[in-house]
Amino acid sequence: MRFFRAILFLIMCSAATSTVAQTKAELEARRKEIQKEIASINSILVSTQEREKSLLEEVEDLQLQIKSTEKLIRVYNQEANLITQNIDKNTLKIDRLRTDLEQLKTDYALMIKQSYRSKNKQNRIMFLLSSASFFQAYKRLQYMKQYANYRKQQGIEIQEKTIQLQQLNEQLFVQRQNKEAILAENRKAKVKLVDKKANLDQLIKQIKLEEKNYQNELERKQKAIAKIDQEIERLIKEAIARENAIAGSKSSTRFKLTPEAKALADNFADNKGKLPWPVVSGIVSTRFGKHRHPIVKTAMIESNGVRIDTEVNSNARAIFEGTVSQINKIPGANIAVMIRHGDYISVYNNLAEVFVEPGDKVFRNQDIGRVGINSSSGKTTLFFQLFKNLNKLNPEVWIYKM
Repeated sequence: MRFFRAILFLIMCSAATSTVAQTKAELEARRKEIQKEIASINSILVSTQEREKSLLEEVEDLQLQIKSTEKLIRVYNQEANLITQNIDKNTLKIDRLRTDLEQLKTDYALMIKQSYRSKNKQNRIMFLLSSASFFQAYKRLQYMKQYANYRKQQGIEIQEKTIQLQQLNEQLFVQRQNKEAILAENRKAKVKLVDKKANLDQLIKQIKLEEKNYQNELERKQKAIAKIDQEIERLIKEAIARENAIAGSKSSTRFKLTPEAKALADNFADNKGKLPWPVVSGIVSTRFGKHRHPIVKTAMIESNGVRIDTEVNSNARAIFEGTVSQINKIPGANIAVMIRHGDYISVYNNLAEVFVEPGDKVFRNQDIGRVGINSSSGKTTLFFQLFKNLNKLNPEVWIYKM
């Protein structure tokens, strides 16, 4: 019975270890992802250190750093909790193994003692010869063999459990070291977070003293964004009318699709939520849609797409296969490249240099141009938008983990 309980215990431990290992791997991957994000943010901010920033820009930069640091601290806490759970499980296993080992040693010592008492070869022979029948003698011989094998098996089991106990103790030592390392990193992150939040509070107090001026600044920026968005919409409408005229349609609001274009559009739609980022690495500084400014509550921010801050000299890349529909110079936003995917259009705006031409076939993740500097922030920023015909789409829903 004890044998079956031991087997069941080992199976349960094995299953638990598998689940824990997977969770540990997921947390490590998440931590590395956030650390990469923080490194990217720091690199982007370093590139604009020499430029004089407004208080609002400083607040936005600090908020990005605080948000990513808070995410990192949450993962550190999750990792520390997981290690604590593993330590508790291993401690329990060690206690059980020690109890089993002590019982095995006690049983083994008793067997050795009994075996020593009956070690006399003559006693064993007499035990066999005193049998009432041949069948009984055979059974006694088998018993003696089984007893010897059992004693040998007990010795092996003691050795195995001793090794297992040593391995668990080593694991426990490593786990405690890992936990201390995680907690040390967590403490460092928390110190940085406290400093950044203190700086943020000071900046917000300064902004509140001149809130009207900052509201006017945000309104000027919003007008510039709206002007760029309107120009993009106008160019898309012209492109629809121009390409439909070739296909024999008078519509200026919806593309007339060939069977090939419809298949491409369907394939694009099937990849919703799985499309790659239009830059290798970056952070979203302006999100899609209309919302209140997080600091100046009286100001509204509205965007037809997202703005992605990236590192200097980064390239924009196509999010899906398609055809370059048009390339235009946009006042206040450098150059815009529009790629058609059936009746979907992806727009890559604020490019300083372009690597493609109208009519070019492009493939997923192909570099199409070098991202330019945002004149208002001094950062390397891609203005990215998605449309289905003239309908604005939220890129955050379509791009993987945006």
